[in-house]
Amino acid sequence: MAKQNSKTKKSVKSSKTHFVPPIGLALGSGMARGFAHIGVLKGLEKHGIEPTIVCGTSIGAVVGGTYLAGKLDILEDWALNLNRRRVFSYMDFRARSASLIGGKKLDKLLREHFSDMMIEDLPHPFVAIAADIVTGHEVWLRKGELVSAIKASFALPGVFPTVDYNHRSLIDGALVNPVPVSACLALGSRVTIAVDLNADLIGKAAKPGQSYQTVAGFDIFDDAQVSKTDQKRFATGLGKRLFGRDVNHPSLFGVMVSSLNIIQDRLTRSRLAGDPPDVHIKPRIGHIGLLEFEKAEEMIKEGEAAVERALPELQAAMEVLLPRIQKDEYIEEKEKKK
Repeated sequence: MAKQNSKTKKSVKSSKTHFVPPIGLALGSGMARGFAHIGVLKGLEKHGIEPTIVCGTSIGAVVGGTYLAGKLDILEDWALNLNRRRVFSYMDFRARSASLIGGKKLDKLLREHFSDMMIEDLPHPFVAIAADIVTGHEVWLRKGELVSAIKASFALPGVFPTVDYNHRSLIDGALVNPVPVSACLALGSRVTIAVDLNADLIGKAAKPGQSYQTVAGFDIFDDAQVSKTDQKRFATGLGKRLFGRDVNHPSLFGVMVSSLNIIQDRLTRSRLAGDPPDVHIKPRIGHIGLLEFEKAEEMIKEGEAAVERALPELQAAMEVLLPRIQKDEYIEEKEKKK
């Protein structure tokens, strides 16, 4: 991430307001597609809608925690400056362990910006969703170190290491609650907005001329897409076993991540059927691979566009579900900020 700049929002403590409207935002999992969350938050802000309960799973926890910490502009700048080589540079592969990536480079990056920030210090309630690898229980991280909670929420099984948190070994929350509407409701949300990054089934089939859709969106060992220099990082026996594939069959890594994608897609449908949001935002980003982090600009714009498409529904939900006294106070508070 870039250094803090003048665009960065006010500090965590100074961002508190007198009135807190019960608007919940559930940010779903989706790896690189999570940059669309940035656009969604920008779109909501444009129309004066401020989430005051934020719950996130995996990349949703990253963006949600960053937003409440007042550092969304920093995350956006960092995302917009990513290219494929920089993405590769964060992959510190290791053999003979329970995960493919050590995660030390990402941990260092997070701590540069969040340091020892605690979840309790955030201006509004925040929950990062994780799963207990021993019991399979859904774990809501509401207190403690923000960085550890975020890391636990995106600890993709087999890819990132488990995170020890309060005497539990935690992994990616996408395995239990990919779009955490239930957490928003439990925290008292009256208007609940869900952002589902895996709902664009049409987009997932939008690449013609390929017999198999690569989960990454590109092939590691394709000369036309990845330079020879970058390919050398994955040219070891382990790299070839993980990412190598022929024309008509997926790689080992592709099978792993695609399988998780299927699980979270099916689980999302089931969970949202039981706990439906008041507003369901569905960015059209299915055509973007799960590791195409370099397409941040496109995803951010689509996140904003998704809010515009859902705006009538958003406005209607707030009109009906927020009590009149709260709506009046909310509008008055917004006018004071202008």
